[in-house]
Amino acid sequence: MTVLPDDGLSLAAEFPDATHEQWQRLVEGVLRKSGKEASGEAAEDALSTTLEDGLRTRPLYIARPDAEDTGFPGFAPFVRGGTPEGTSASGWDVRQRLVGSDPVRVNEAALADLENGTTSLWLTLGPTGLPVDGLARALDGVYLDLAPITLDAGAAYADAARALLGLYADRGVAPEAARASLGVDPLGHEARTGEALDLAEAAALARETAADWPHVRTLTADALPYHEAGGSAAEELGLSLATGVAYLRALTDAGMGTEEAFGQLEFRYAATADQFLTIAKLRAARRLWARIGEACGVPEAAAQRQHAVTSPVMMTRRDPWVNMLRTTVACMAAGVAGADSVTVLPFDHDLGLPDAFARRIARNTSTILLEESHLARVIDPAGGSYYVEQLTTELAAAAWEFFRTVEKAGGLPEALRSGLVAERLAATWAERSKKLAKRREPITGVSEFPNLSEKPVVREPAPEGPTGGLPRVRRDEAYEALRARGDAHRAATGARPRIFLAALGPAAAHTGRATFASNLFQAGGVEPVHDPVSVTPETAAAAYAASGADGMAVLCSSDALYEEQAEAVAAALRSAGATTVFLAGRPGTAGQAVDEYVFAGCDAVAVLSSVLDRMGVAP
Repeated sequence: MTVLPDDGLSLAAEFPDATHEQWQRLVEGVLRKSGKEASGEAAEDALSTTLEDGLRTRPLYIARPDAEDTGFPGFAPFVRGGTPEGTSASGWDVRQRLVGSDPVRVNEAALADLENGTTSLWLTLGPTGLPVDGLARALDGVYLDLAPITLDAGAAYADAARALLGLYADRGVAPEAARASLGVDPLGHEARTGEALDLAEAAALARETAADWPHVRTLTADALPYHEAGGSAAEELGLSLATGVAYLRALTDAGMGTEEAFGQLEFRYAATADQFLTIAKLRAARRLWARIGEACGVPEAAAQRQHAVTSPVMMTRRDPWVNMLRTTVACMAAGVAGADSVTVLPFDHDLGLPDAFARRIARNTSTILLEESHLARVIDPAGGSYYVEQLTTELAAAAWEFFRTVEKAGGLPEALRSGLVAERLAATWAERSKKLAKRREPITGVSEFPNLSEKPVVREPAPEGPTGGLPRVRRDEAYEALRARGDAHRAATGARPRIFLAALGPAAAHTGRATFASNLFQAGGVEPVHDPVSVTPETAAAAYAASGADGMAVLCSSDALYEEQAEAVAAALRSAGATTVFLAGRPGTAGQAVDEYVFAGCDAVAVLSSVLDRMGVAP
């Protein structure tokens, strides 16, 4: 019998220390087997991934001797949390968003939310939401001394703010008991609509509010307009800083002390399904705002108050049930990152007014993560991860550089009016759109594994959001337009546009490429039709004729079988009426035997748009 040493459970004690260089040599061997020759750092680079903002994620992170000390929660630079206790005491604030123009229905939703796990409410008022004079009815039965209220009223912010503060007074809520964010965001409103508002008036309201309501924050630096216009994480951060600095200037010009001015701000960020990037973004945001506080001489007053909202950009209209998974990951990332408040948008957010089931799932997402997964028990659980710490540092540096660009242009108001912001965000979105079109950034249920037989989820229309400023983009927009063409064609003709999928040889030879091609064409609303048995040069013509395909076919198999059969099968398909024959595989594989190729990295949106045009499907 082998006797194990009693070494105090030092599990690695008997193993020699491995080095970074030794690991790189193992990577070299793996790459060599796949036909790539690279050594040392180049081998590691071959497994790295390029992100936006000039960042790259590496396959392995190790301790860095020059890594900065991130400190402790509640102390500058606040990377690990804005307060000493973080969210460990009671979890993050579960903030539910309320949309709609009927005060009675909004009230019913608010009470249901608060009775079932929501801890604060976020209301939209004005032309795109509740009428301001309906606020009291919408909050009927809400214990305003227990449930914090956040407003979003656009240009109607002054009336909305006074309506809420008046409601506190009317219902006997003591000033020190009121917890609210008035959501005043003139620059965010300008970004959304192109309409400039007077910062001095907003600052005057903040000064008036701070004098009487000590726990009410007046101004919100909302980064969502820039995220929804296609901005990157660093651009979102940089513009949030520029917003905050513009508001600090307005507040101090209005006579407020610097420390008091910092206390009037709340920041709002998007949380995406890219969990590590979201964690790093919120940690970097606190660090950057602390740097602003340091420059203003109040480093300990610059603990950023954060409201994270699951990204509207990532939400899809097709297969919207998948949005539940996206928002769960995003919520988890925001909570782990230390967000003070988290809003999970319902899965049907982009389809209209959310129904009761969608709202229930949205609020229960936080409940499960808090009560069953216990994510809030530990402050900054990602802290100390070599990857998260490095990504936080690099993202903060990129954001700071863009912030400086905006400041050099005269600050955010001037950068918005000159077009600098719009041009920068448009360029970022154009690059991202190329990745989406090539399916390098996959969208599950849309560009990958679409479900043509899904039943549409129909909701009552929601009030139109503000327009006239920066655009609102969605990841699924190009594919949504293609699918809409296919749907209209089906409604007009009784059938979807079809392409014949010609699988050659045994399943082992064609399954991979057949699945690839099927996913690609379905992403554009084109139904792939295939024979139950693999086709041959002798059977291809009859199988195509029976398929009902609209003039197109795609060959799917291995390179070896393409060499043997592609030319003959393509000829048979053309004899049966196919006008275009695609091949799933590397361009040039079958020489002149086929007309076009579809392959990993091809521009799927361009291919699908062309296919629909040639099939006679109306734009």
